[in-house]
Amino acid sequence: MDVADQLVRSADAGDVISVARQLELGAAVDVPGTGGRTALDVAAGRGHADVVRLLIAAGADPEQRAGEYEESTPLCLAAIRGHTAVVGALLDAGARTGAQGRMGWVPLVLAATAGNEGYPETVDLLLDHGADVNAVMKRKTALDWAAGFGQIPMVRHLLSRGATPSAKALTNACEHTDRDPECRQTTGRIAAVPLGAGATTGAEQVVRHLPEQDDPETEVKNQAQ
Repeated sequence: MDVADQLVRSADAGDVISVARQLELGAAVDVPGTGGRTALDVAAGRGHADVVRLLIAAGADPEQRAGEYEESTPLCLAAIRGHTAVVGALLDAGARTGAQGRMGWVPLVLAATAGNEGYPETVDLLLDHGADVNAVMKRKTALDWAAGFGQIPMVRHLLSRGATPSAKALTNACEHTDRDPECRQTTGRIAAVPLGAGATTGAEQVVRHLPEQDDPETEVKNQAQ
């Protein structure tokens, strides 16, 4: 195994001592291993904040291409998994918060909508570092996406952080199928949240026959191929 592969493997495992050793042996910090991914790429995705900080200190580019298909960035990989400490390390190193990667992913949208309820701490960190709460990804803001997924706590959280309420967010909240009673109940609760000035908020007004939406995390995988 050559030095580059060993560096990537050590970073993937979160082995700070081994990463430091490989760098001391002359491993080029941003050279990809045989799998095509760099040490920072895999460390960011795994959530190894100490390794990420070490690699950045050694000169790793915090905005390099990342992901299995080089479709993303380290910040997006960390944000979509809620690796808040890694996000912080990348932001401190100067990583931008706007749309990035060849797919134009917005870290805030990914952090707000990934998983079951999003990652509020990651969202807050991004916003505290200047991320635009109303940034658009695929013609929707984080609030629009969260409302469409029925993520009530995140909807309220984004509103509390200054997200612009809109009738579009309410429309997205209605975009659930009526095949699942639980889905309909969730949509009703979202509709009760004040999403727009003058917008109808009664659950009885929710549109009942609209298509399902795709998860942005799934779209990352599908569209990158």
